[in-house]
Amino acid sequence: MSLVSYLPAAVFLPLFPFSAAFNALYARAGHSAWRVALLLVWPQIGLVLAQSAGGPPPGWLLALALGTSALYAFRALDLRELGQWTAFLATSLWPLLWMLEPSGASTASVHLHALGMSAPLALLALLTGGLERRFGAAYTGLYAGLAQTQPRLAGVLVGAVLASVALPLFPAFFTMLALLATSAPGMPAASLALLVIWLLWSWAAARLIQGLAVGPADPDAPEYRITDLARGSAWAYTAALMALAIGGLFLSGGLP
Repeated sequence: MSLVSYLPAAVFLPLFPFSAAFNALYARAGHSAWRVALLLVWPQIGLVLAQSAGGPPPGWLLALALGTSALYAFRALDLRELGQWTAFLATSLWPLLWMLEPSGASTASVHLHALGMSAPLALLALLTGGLERRFGAAYTGLYAGLAQTQPRLAGVLVGAVLASVALPLFPAFFTMLALLATSAPGMPAASLALLVIWLLWSWAAARLIQGLAVGPADPDAPEYRITDLARGSAWAYTAALMALAIGGLFLSGGLP
């Protein structure tokens, strides 16, 4: 297939430099609801466009997908703003969906993998909105010891971050296993690239969590005067994370 047939999908399953379109739009979508909609719908459109291109993507496109994923995983290491971190992680996760069709995954399965990748990011978008309403911004290092001052908020935030970077039992974990299982026999370089990308995600998540939740709290800090996440909301986020873990187990049934 010609390059032109893949250009529309390259915007929605972001390949560099078209990946800038999603990041710019996400930054302009100030409300959490708009950001959640973007995170859930954007890659699904990309999959429809990619499947309408009429054939499996060529090898150079898969290499570009891996390169784009690695680039944004690396860039996420130094980000301090949670909203931008979420957008860059999405731009690192979604290019890997290009590799699922050549692996033999069904159309419905690929869409489920995309949803499993995006759902934890949608939770992060909602939590980012909550931090912005409480503190005016969602930056690492801005809150001292959030785990002590806002334990319920910190707990669900850490859970959403870990689910986003393919922690075991969550859907993205089984997506990565599927990609590794299918790429390992014929493309050892691709398998190594996937492992490096996974490591970068984990590293970026550890830095983010350290900057948001870990550390000593100052008893005189304004965080102590701000109400923690309501118990009902905390349970709702916990239930959503548990549902994602169950969904991940469902995806594990499709592993080769």
